[in-house]
Amino acid sequence: MNGQRPLPRIHRLPQALYRAEQVRELDRLAIDKYGIPGQVLMERAGAAAFDAARRRWPDAERIVVLAGTGNNGGDGFVLARLALQAGRKVEVLQLGDPARISGEARAAVEAYGARSGAWRAFDGRLPGNADLFVDAIFGTGLERSVEGVWADAIEALNRSRKPVLALDLPSGLHADTGAVLGRAVRAAATVTFIGLKQGMFTGEGPDCCGDIEFDALDVPARLYSHLVVSARRIDWSQQRALLQPRRATAHKGDFGHVLVVGGDLGMGGAARLAAEAALRAGAGLVTLATRPEHLSAVLATRPEILAHGIEHPRQLDPLLRRATQVVVGPGLGRDAWGRALFEMALAAGRPLVVDADGLNLLAEAPVQRDDWVLTPHPGEAARLLGEKISQIQADRFAAARKLRERFGGVAVLKGAGTLVEPGGDRRTAVCSDGNPGMASGGMGDVLAGVVGGLLAQGMAPCVAAEMGVCLHAAAADKAARAGRRGLLAMDLMSHVRRLANPDNE
Repeated sequence: MNGQRPLPRIHRLPQALYRAEQVRELDRLAIDKYGIPGQVLMERAGAAAFDAARRRWPDAERIVVLAGTGNNGGDGFVLARLALQAGRKVEVLQLGDPARISGEARAAVEAYGARSGAWRAFDGRLPGNADLFVDAIFGTGLERSVEGVWADAIEALNRSRKPVLALDLPSGLHADTGAVLGRAVRAAATVTFIGLKQGMFTGEGPDCCGDIEFDALDVPARLYSHLVVSARRIDWSQQRALLQPRRATAHKGDFGHVLVVGGDLGMGGAARLAAEAALRAGAGLVTLATRPEHLSAVLATRPEILAHGIEHPRQLDPLLRRATQVVVGPGLGRDAWGRALFEMALAAGRPLVVDADGLNLLAEAPVQRDDWVLTPHPGEAARLLGEKISQIQADRFAAARKLRERFGGVAVLKGAGTLVEPGGDRRTAVCSDGNPGMASGGMGDVLAGVVGGLLAQGMAPCVAAEMGVCLHAAAADKAARAGRRGLLAMDLMSHVRRLANPDNE
């Protein structure tokens, strides 16, 4: 995973995610259909934001609000007025032409002015004595790259080394894609309203948003029945409920037989990680097909893995016949040995998890099938789609959809805010668990093994992918309590086992 911050801690956030246009429609419906005045919604938003500021930074006496000309700026003026009323020292720095402020935002400005609140145009500098900055510049409507004084303000906030609270969405972050539009505020926390924006949870979204809070502004629950969500947020607290206790009479044959194919010379560790992860996730049996040179190390450290040395591709055939699921790719390489094993795995007619070099080989000779889970990181996704990594990251939702459309099955696009694109009637899922300590070698191999182990236990590919992604990320969060730097893929194994048995937690 990329980035220097943990993914946001979750404060009872909903699972439903929306695009910016959908949230605007929810806002409109609240006003037009349910009779909630826009000014009331703005007052509620400002109050929710000020409440978050007081809870998070109770000693912040000097608050500086950077306000744009739209409703996001209006929310900022409400917060500023409430902070004044609470005895804080407040200053608002205005960006944009004040003549463009209208409607509810204008009313918020006038109410703040009636309190004799300090208000001036942003001149490129921020006060040096502020305890807290509030980003109320853009909100969700931004579609173009940030330039000029707007860019200067964002850069000044990011250089300030003081905490920033973003209202609704960090300015400069695209609400739908999680991409940065030139420059974006790196907030310590974001309070978002009405509906969660899907871009907050993937790409650069987690790094820009920091800790996320949600406030529905007391709109009626039936408001949300008018729209179909654009995506779903998933996490382990939700996914764990799908795991059922095992029957007292269960035996290993009930939980599948995973075959892991990989580990060319010098890369045996990748396949061994995947094999152990499949066992820890609950597979009944796991066989590892790898180079003979790796057998002694595997048997010495994990004798439960049925390790077989494969010198010639034909030796793989009996292992494929016994397996119920196949994980192919970890450490496989792209030389003749790996290519031959990859082709045999594809031809065996078994459900597949394809990772690492399996994906690179697939990119060279694309095929489509419905019974596999593909687990690319952005670089592998770029090769699969014939695009640049920057294109993948510019709209990860679009990239995941294209992967699924081109190759079938279930596409898992790894990274900060891993996406699972299941196809059919299921909306794209975004995992909000995980942390930047996962940016180390072998993490993807563990994920491939976990998904394979869940498939072996009879789960549908889309269910195994979503649960596997969350189980893997939650295990990494548990392991990261000892520190994110230096987090190793092997550190996840005991946590995978513990989490996979929620009745014992």
